[in-house]
Order: sequence, then structure tokens, then C-alpha cells
Amino acid sequence: MFIQTEPTPNPATLKFLPGTVVMGQGTADFADASRASGSPLATRLFAIDGVGSVFLGTDFITVAKADAADWQVVKPQVLAAIMDHYNSGDPVINPGSEAAAATGDDDGIVMQIKELLDTRVRPAVAQDGGDIIFRAFEDGIVYLHLQGACSGCPSSSATLKHGIENMLKYYVPEVMAVQAVD
Repeated sequence: MFIQTEPTPNPATLKFLPGTVVMGQGTADFADASRASGSPLATRLFAIDGVGSVFLGTDFITVAKADAADWQVVKPQVLAAIMDHYNSGDPVINPGSEAAAATGDDDGIVMQIKELLDTRVRPAVAQDGGDIIFRAFEDGIVYLHLQGACSGCPSSSATLKHGIENMLKYYVPEVMAVQAVD
């Protein structure tokens, strides 16, 4: 197995591409080790001293290092852990531990916002090792959750305000602002 590594705009994160599907559907974001119990892969990565968070995308894994950690030390250990995981045959996410997707009747505006995010924004941020999840649309404000390399990225506020907000305002006149939420 050959695992490619790519830098992201966030200097604290690296994107690892194992050359195979990581998450067949959706994404998984683990802000710390206590939230990773449902994922053997994330648990294995958090066992490495210096790993701060783990994000699992369709075909990539984004790992953020702790502030004091050095990529020269952490990166080889992350590569080894990913290799060990795929050689073990363990699932990425344990069956039954995935959070149920929220369902509900979205109105036309929300459907339009989600469609724009899914087709224009998410593919671009996935290339940088992150994801942006729609949380709500209330009183003209779109609330988005940043994951993976996007979370804590120095350029994320510029991406939200100048990129995503302007695009949504253009296509959906009811949108007045975009705001990041945890």
C-alpha cells in the first residue's frame, strides 16, 4: 500500500490518501480521542503522541497535530498507523456506531443552499483535506460547521466570507451572511 501525503492550507494538518475508500458515504470528524471510540482507525491514530484531531473523508484522512508536536516525528507514525489499520482488516467505522443522518423536510431555500454547498463548495474544500457541513438557515444567516483541515485554518474566515458567503448571496438572495459554528 502506498499512502500519499499532501499539505493543506492549514499548517497544523496533513492530508493522507491511502489509495482506497476511507468513508463509503459521508464524513467523520473526531475533535479528540474521547470521541473516536466508534472508529478503529481514528482510535489507532489518536494513540500517537501529538495527534490533535482526525477527519475521515471519502478517500482521504486529515490529521491535525497538537501545537507542540513536530510533523517530522508525527508524520511517519501516522503513515505506519494507517498502513497497520488497512492491513488489519478492521473497519474504518464500527457497524452501528455511525451517527444517524438528520432527516427532515427542507424548504426550497435550504435545499438550494445545500445543493450549492454539495456541488460547488465541498469538492473544493475536500481537496484541501476538509469539509463544510450545513447546520442551519435562520433569519438570513447560514450556519456552517468546518471540519478537518478547514477547522482552525488561518484562511477559513476568508473562505467563508469572501468565497462561500458571496456565492450563496449571488444564487440565493435570501442569504444575508454566513457564520461558522462548532
